[in-house]
Amino acid sequence: MLARLTEWLHGLPLQRRVAYLTSVAVALAVAATSVAGYVTLRYSLYMALDDELGDVARSLAVPVAQDIRSLGGLTEGALRAGNITVAAVRSDGEVFYVPDERVHLVLTSREVAISKLQVGTSARSGSASNGQAYRIVAVPMPELGNYALVVGRPLEATNRILSSLWLVLIIFGVAGVIIAAIVGAAVARSSLAPMRNLSLAVEHIRRTEDLQPIDIGASGDVALLADAFNRMLDSLASSRDRQQRLIADAGHELRTPLTSLRTNIDLLAADANTGMLSQPDRKAILSDVTAQLAEFTALIGDLVQLARDERVAPAPEPIDLRDVVNAAIDRVRRRAHGLTFDVELNPFYVFGESDTLERAITNLLDNAVKWSPPGGTIRVQLEGDRLRVADQGPGIASQDLPYVFDRFYRSDASRKMPGTGLGLSIVAQAVSLHGGWVRAGRSAQGGAEFTIQLPGSTTLEGLAVARSS
Repeated sequence: MLARLTEWLHGLPLQRRVAYLTSVAVALAVAATSVAGYVTLRYSLYMALDDELGDVARSLAVPVAQDIRSLGGLTEGALRAGNITVAAVRSDGEVFYVPDERVHLVLTSREVAISKLQVGTSARSGSASNGQAYRIVAVPMPELGNYALVVGRPLEATNRILSSLWLVLIIFGVAGVIIAAIVGAAVARSSLAPMRNLSLAVEHIRRTEDLQPIDIGASGDVALLADAFNRMLDSLASSRDRQQRLIADAGHELRTPLTSLRTNIDLLAADANTGMLSQPDRKAILSDVTAQLAEFTALIGDLVQLARDERVAPAPEPIDLRDVVNAAIDRVRRRAHGLTFDVELNPFYVFGESDTLERAITNLLDNAVKWSPPGGTIRVQLEGDRLRVADQGPGIASQDLPYVFDRFYRSDASRKMPGTGLGLSIVAQAVSLHGGWVRAGRSAQGGAEFTIQLPGSTTLEGLAVARSS
């Protein structure tokens, strides 16, 4: 039953659920308060009645003891004035009533026990011979030693008061629950209005794919939720813009090698039927196709690398940046014929992905190799948190400096050079994912110089402290 109720509640809208739960909570509180008030008042009324009857019984005990069989000459008329009924009981169970009284109390063993023990009092709800409810109090009679005097009063008036109280509690309780339901619905509607606005905004975004930040005019936890949602929208919008830009740029850049590749393949296909190409021409076209496929493969690899947008999580073990730089130099040195590498590496440790950093540094070294003159020197220096790669080439024109890290950007001087235009973009992305930055400038020898800054430390102990903080 409880499981079904819980499932039913979970299926309701949040506003209606809050209103229902508020009404139920108030109803339970009102019910508990009403029952507690009723029980408290009933106990107080009975206690007051018991004290009054006990005082009456003790005051009558002395005259009644003078003549126990006639109860001291008490008459029904005298008792009616006080709205009481009197009886006496002996320890052997014999009961004595007022001689002319028509209604007698129905006594039990509790009153007999008082006559035997002669200590304490007995108070209970009972009945009389006419079936009417009475409150009955018994007190010992020490004057006789084995008797108890019993006094009773009808409970009609008391029960009427309690019935009236119960009716009032029910009426006001129901009214309170109705008012609580109305107020709860109003409070739920006003309190959940920001949530509704947020839900409507999310639905609007789902239908229109409009990733503009939303303003719901709320405060507190809802405002924090809206702020987190807006940050998510900013991230999604930025990611979508990057993807759209990448797709557009990739489509533009892929079109040229694909067109050239298709043209060469069409020539080779036509030659297979006509034999119009000479052997040297056929070899040249095949060589061109091979180069175009290599360029196409490199471009695809660079695009996949740039599609990554996750932030690099700290590696379990620190990375010695010198090892990463040396690995990149060893890789590039094999294709840097006739060039000299002037390397100065001081200790520096970082947290990150060694493969990603190695590819970024390799791209910088490949760029330096591409622009270095025959017999030139490439200077690689790691000092502190700065890694510098400088060449002796023509350098970067001042008008090109702001754009060298843009995707597919190629200066006028580089358009006839091999490459995809994505190498430096990959460098910038890899460094940014590691929390650093990269800048381009001119070296002291007049060539290009690239500077990478990464967060880390010159000692393993310092790196551990920086990570813990």
